[in-house]
Amino acid sequence: MARLFGTDGVRGLAGVDVTAELALGLAHAAALVLGRSARAESRRATAVVARDPRVSGEFIASAVSAGLAAAGVDVLDAGVIPTPAAAYLVADTGADFGVMVSASHNPAPDNGIKFFAAGGRKLADSIEDEIEAAMAGPIVAVTGREVGRIRRFADAEDRYLVHLLGTLEGTRLDGIHVVLDCAHGAAAGISPDAFADAGARVTVIGNDPDGFNINDGIGSTHLEPLIARVREVGADLGIAHDGDADRCLAVDADGTVIDGDKIMAILALSMAERGKLHQHTLVATVMSNLGLKLAMADRGIDVVETGVGDRYVLEAINEHGYSLGGEQSGHVIMSDHATTGDGILTGLHIALEVVRSGKSLAELAECMQVYPQVLVNVKGVDRAGVHTDDVLQSAVTQAETVLAGNGRVLLRPSGTEPVVRVMVEAAETELAQQLADDLAAVVRDRLAV
Repeated sequence: MARLFGTDGVRGLAGVDVTAELALGLAHAAALVLGRSARAESRRATAVVARDPRVSGEFIASAVSAGLAAAGVDVLDAGVIPTPAAAYLVADTGADFGVMVSASHNPAPDNGIKFFAAGGRKLADSIEDEIEAAMAGPIVAVTGREVGRIRRFADAEDRYLVHLLGTLEGTRLDGIHVVLDCAHGAAAGISPDAFADAGARVTVIGNDPDGFNINDGIGSTHLEPLIARVREVGADLGIAHDGDADRCLAVDADGTVIDGDKIMAILALSMAERGKLHQHTLVATVMSNLGLKLAMADRGIDVVETGVGDRYVLEAINEHGYSLGGEQSGHVIMSDHATTGDGILTGLHIALEVVRSGKSLAELAECMQVYPQVLVNVKGVDRAGVHTDDVLQSAVTQAETVLAGNGRVLLRPSGTEPVVRVMVEAAETELAQQLADDLAAVVRDRLAV
């Protein structure tokens, strides 16, 4: 049987994969596993429950709250707030755990359920496995005064907003014009207030969620509307969130995209200069551009590589006490201020660097040269043979010889489907494309099923 939890909680088509029945059972199981410490201390467990604005979140979050309360957990219903806000509020309130109902950057028909442990941290795989196992166990019924209460978390947004502004340490964003794309998602109610309260002039798009339009042609996966509006109003920069606001991508005044790698480079250099880059180290995934690693090396900053996925970045940060990491997609973790990727926090600090440095975002982004990157997905192959086939490994070695240290090759099997991803970076796009196509051909020949 396939594992219920994926790389970021339980996710699928709402009403088909993610049903009210699943949400109820998952919440009950989570109450048993994540509420253990409270029971051991003879007290009632508390959980923060939140969601993004997609319409299915209404019934799924209700089912989650019902499952928790029926198992004796008090629920603080935070309503529609970003995922990083939910994580922050778990820590801020001292709750035993939290639940976020969201499918992040996925289209509106999808939804998902993710959990945060005490302190607002993502769950380890072993804890997710315990929750999944508990779903098959007996129902634990509580009655009378043991039944949990469901209460509205009235000041959830205000607490999070105060936290965000506090990370700026008194520096204001006066004098800059920012366009915010809220993806018709969870950022719509908070991000514009955060930037305006910090002093920025704000123009907003994607801030009219109706339950069905989340991520629909807008947000961090569809940057064209943001680029157009930045140019139209003559803004200094634009910030794009995804549906649950745990991502941030940016565009400069000319509409040039500043991806997660460049954002990390800008923040890492600033933090290093101010003595706030712990152990002088940045955490990035194997998919981050070679240009990021070279730019950091030029400034004496170490780069620790992890597997693809913000959870692996977080694991490295938590294990070693690093203060900055993230992904090219815009998940950026600033661990001095957050326990997960936070798109609003990241956007505020990118704008802060523009103010602090007196440079434009385009000038700040010049700290890193992007190497052309070509990605070819080879479908219908045996991904298990990627690292064991001698002929394929020989082809990789030959490609690396051609690059002569001025580029790199990465073959990565998909974790969920029979696909091998071939990625090549080189100084010239044509060379990267040629090498990627040649390697893809070898993969098709050697790993055909």
